[in-house]
Amino acid sequence: MDRKRHTDPAGPGATDPTLEEDLGAEFALRGDQLEHDLEQARREAAQHLEAAQRIQAEFDNYRKRVAREAEDIRRRAGQRIVEELLPVLDNLERAIDHTTAGGDLEHLLTGVEMVHQQIRDVFGKEGVEVLDPFGAAFDPNLHQAVGQREDAVVPEGTVLDVYQKGYLMNGRVVRPAMVVVSTGGPAREE
Repeated sequence: MDRKRHTDPAGPGATDPTLEEDLGAEFALRGDQLEHDLEQARREAAQHLEAAQRIQAEFDNYRKRVAREAEDIRRRAGQRIVEELLPVLDNLERAIDHTTAGGDLEHLLTGVEMVHQQIRDVFGKEGVEVLDPFGAAFDPNLHQAVGQREDAVVPEGTVLDVYQKGYLMNGRVVRPAMVVVSTGGPAREE
């Protein structure tokens, strides 16, 4: 039996004349059941659509909430670092005040060294390591060569000068060390 696709121009609950025509006598026997099955399928489809829309809305809300939480975590992480650096700033201001009030330079140097150590301590808590590669082999992943200098005594590719220290944070380069690299020396042993 060849069944045509059912389209319902009259809306739900109306009998499709094409369906009635195609089924003929069988429609009289099974028509009510077919209409009932069709209505049940429509209800199920509407329920599935509603469930899918609800799940989509829940997912959108979840995605927005996760983005807000990630932003909040980022802001709080910055706040924590600032809170740790505030005592360092206080000590630096004390050193400046002491010097401008006529304090001696020896005390200023001591104060600045203490502030420097406080900053390094904060960095250490945050997983920051200093890259000071003087005398080490040049590593383009950690160092930025800003010059070369010929030196026949040290192995080729040795860091001769460090213009600016580099920093790693949790194993990732935050800033590469700016270095001068040797040329003209013996080959480096691997």
